Amino acid sequence: MEKKLQQAEMSILGLRSMQHYSLRKRCIFMLKLTCFILTVFIFCEFLIYYVVIIQCHWPELKNQTLGINKPNSHSVLKTIFLSDPHLLGRINGHWLDKLRREWQMERAFQTALWLLQPEIVFILGDIFDEGKWSSSQAWSDDVRRYQKIFWHPDHTEVFGIVGNHDIGFHYEMTSFKLERFSKVFNFSSENIITRKGINFLIVNSVALEGDRCIICRTAEAKLIELSHQLNCSLKKQNQYKKSCTNVDKLPTSAPILLQVGWKTDRTRSLHFILHGYIEKLFCTFNSSQHYPLYRRSDSECTGEDAAPLEKKNDLFREKYDVLSQEASQKLLWWFHPRLILSGHTHSACEVLHNGNIHEISVPSFSWRNRNNPSFIMGSITSTEVSLYKCFLPYENTVIAIYCTAGFVLVVLILAHFQPLLSPYHFVQRLITKYKAL
Repeated sequence: MEKKLQQAEMSILGLRSMQHYSLRKRCIFMLKLTCFILTVFIFCEFLIYYVVIIQCHWPELKNQTLGINKPNSHSVLKTIFLSDPHLLGRINGHWLDKLRREWQMERAFQTALWLLQPEIVFILGDIFDEGKWSSSQAWSDDVRRYQKIFWHPDHTEVFGIVGNHDIGFHYEMTSFKLERFSKVFNFSSENIITRKGINFLIVNSVALEGDRCIICRTAEAKLIELSHQLNCSLKKQNQYKKSCTNVDKLPTSAPILLQVGWKTDRTRSLHFILHGYIEKLFCTFNSSQHYPLYRRSDSECTGEDAAPLEKKNDLFREKYDVLSQEASQKLLWWFHPRLILSGHTHSACEVLHNGNIHEISVPSFSWRNRNNPSFIMGSITSTEVSLYKCFLPYENTVIAIYCTAGFVLVVLILAHFQPLLSPYHFVQRLITKYKAL
């Protein structure tokens, strides 16, 4: 009897020991799965941005490359240009779409700020998707989300430029919408921002309709005034002395004749070197706006982030896809910019105007508009500009990582419940069954 009791006790102890071992094994397995899931999540949502953006670098200027008249580091302005974030609103914005794409932009922007330390950032329009019709409450909510996504330290300046989705196309644009945008972004239509002797002309391209509306007349008058101010800023223009008596002078920098060196390296960079000398009447500056200057289509645009082949030959509509020919020629004639940066098309393009004025169309910054978003990095002085395109993580790469991780996870779980088979044989068995079907 005692032996039976001892055997029963031993059986119970053995059973408890097996249960404890089984429970411990399950806990360890669950811990491993949790660590695997967290590792994949942290990599796809945080680390991948560092891995990709750390490969980008500030481009060298021509004089730096040649070692001639090497510019002082304090005279080089480190600038980032990005375009078309399209923060979704209440009407067209699904909550999951908002969460996914806005998180992508926030991580990309904050990572770029931390790694690259730019001095100034320009967002080239269409910051919001529904600014053209959003109510005051919806606008406040969109602005709050913008300030979270594009938060920046005090030593980095961020300028938002108005786009058609922010205030509407010309027929939707009102003074109220324009003032609402201006208050949030300290935006002033047709304005010159000067940093380190470099002039950036900010243009409200939506107002360049040419139909003499109140906003359009004001914008054109301001542009003419700025053109005169830039011309008066040149030191050697004696013929302008009388008319320039009461004009505030801007920093003088050499007009630009483009000697363009273009190359694409293994990191998919866009690299321009622009160099110039004093020869013309006009003061050099960079033009930043939302609409591109007039071009027939994107048929001449090249690169992996250019428009898709099926859309390249679509003809652009003036005053909708691009500025009108008249407005484009006025801007070129009034200012003779050394470089023009624009957005709106969501795709990359490089256009040469009048044989020597380069325009860069900056692709969208959001996964919502393209699989391979990017931004432009610029090393700029008063005489030179060098640009580099920095790509963000591809959306399909992140999706592929998640899908692969999901497949591995399923295999591990199924293999765990078939302990007699090794993972290798288990996978082989699954493949055999699949082929048999």
